[in-house]
Amino acid sequence: MGGEGHMAAAINSLKNNRSLLKKRKDKKALSGNYSDVKLRDFPEATPENLKAIRTRIRKEERQARKRYLIAFFIISFALILLLYLIT
Repeated sequence: MGGEGHMAAAINSLKNNRSLLKKRKDKKALSGNYSDVKLRDFPEATPENLKAIRTRIRKEERQARKRYLIAFFIISFALILLLYLIT
C-alpha cells in the first residue's frame, strides 16, 4: 500500500508544530493585556482649533486640486500636440 511517506511527513509536521507551541508558551509571547498602559493626556480641541484645522485642510486640498488640474492640462496638451504632429 502506498502513502507511507505522506503519513510520515504528516506525523513529523504535527510533532514540529507541537514543539513550536511549547516554545511559544514558554516565552509567553501571546499573553498580556493593556490594563497597565496609561494614555497621554491630550489637550481638548477647542472650536477655534477645529476651525483652523478645517480651513488648513481645505486650503491644502485646493492647492492639490490645482496641481492635478495643471498637470492634467499640460499632459493632455502635450498629447494633442503630439498627435497633431504625427498626422
